[in-house]
Amino acid sequence: MKKAYLLLADGTLFEGVSVGAEGASIAEIVFNTGMAGYQEVLTDPSYYGQSVCMTYPLIGNYGLNAEDFESRKCWVSGFIMREACAYPSNWRCDRSLDEYLKSEGIVGLAGIDTRRLTRILRNSGVMNGILYSEGYEPTKQQIAEMKAYKVTNAVKTVTISEPKVYPTTAETQKHRVALLDFGVKRNIRRELCARGCEVTVLPAYTKPEDILNGGYDGIMLSNGPGDPQENTEIIENLKVLIKSGMPIFGICLGHQLLALSIGAQTKKMTFGHRGVNHPVKDLAHDRTYITSQNHGYAVLGETVNPDIARVSHININDNTCEGIEHLHAPIFTVQYHPEVKPGPEDTAYLFDQFIALMDEKKGGAQ
Repeated sequence: MKKAYLLLADGTLFEGVSVGAEGASIAEIVFNTGMAGYQEVLTDPSYYGQSVCMTYPLIGNYGLNAEDFESRKCWVSGFIMREACAYPSNWRCDRSLDEYLKSEGIVGLAGIDTRRLTRILRNSGVMNGILYSEGYEPTKQQIAEMKAYKVTNAVKTVTISEPKVYPTTAETQKHRVALLDFGVKRNIRRELCARGCEVTVLPAYTKPEDILNGGYDGIMLSNGPGDPQENTEIIENLKVLIKSGMPIFGICLGHQLLALSIGAQTKKMTFGHRGVNHPVKDLAHDRTYITSQNHGYAVLGETVNPDIARVSHININDNTCEGIEHLHAPIFTVQYHPEVKPGPEDTAYLFDQFIALMDEKKGGAQ
């Protein structure tokens, strides 16, 4: 079995065994604390430009299947784990982790102390690194490129190029929803379709007038990768959509972009929130939920203008802003993932809340 390595920007070198494709990959190194859900992690566009270390020690034990993919391809730059299971056991499995990584051209690394790597990232912050298999040792130029690496043009890379319509899966259609694709996960669309919505997935840079004249009842802002402040055109488009009075629901990057569009600020976090057990408190109802999260940037709650919106949710662990609610328009956002792929189902009710806003808006217009 071939060896593989991870070289961090601070010079730390990890040696393990190669999994998946052979080669070299420069990326931002992050960790995910989920005990399951590696397939959803691999196919989540929010991980564009990042190599992911899974803290749970055994990965690949239930294999992969096409039905559970959250997007059209694998978006991680590399995959790191303590032990890769070579012989998965699950009745839904149609391929192994190694087979999938090879088919997607993703370099993988197993057999390292993932606890040590996670501790480094927690203490020093998210760090760049180069993941490479034996025979692909990095040159001085590649090491310099790794140290200077930054995730850019993320939304432009992951968004779709043409609109696509998905019919409702409920017995009757209640609403038409415009879903802006900043790096959307399929289960966001599935949750809406199951609640009587026809969903049109739109490219991230769709003009606001095309949305407002499209006959939609509500707008969904999806998750996605990268620095939210990079998306200046989208932020300006959202300012127009906010003024329309149409119901809007934002998730993750959609939450951050909506916050920026009303004048709030965002910051890059030290190591981010990536996992399926993050406690979030709903301030209005004094209730805490366990949530699925994947983000490296956060909205600064103290910068949200109290005359425009309020912070609706906070993270119990570090008090970061986990949601905002507009005070003068039917708009709310959350930083976490209520579509629960992977993760707990505690907050799926937020889709019902969005449906209720569209019901109210449509009823008032009649």
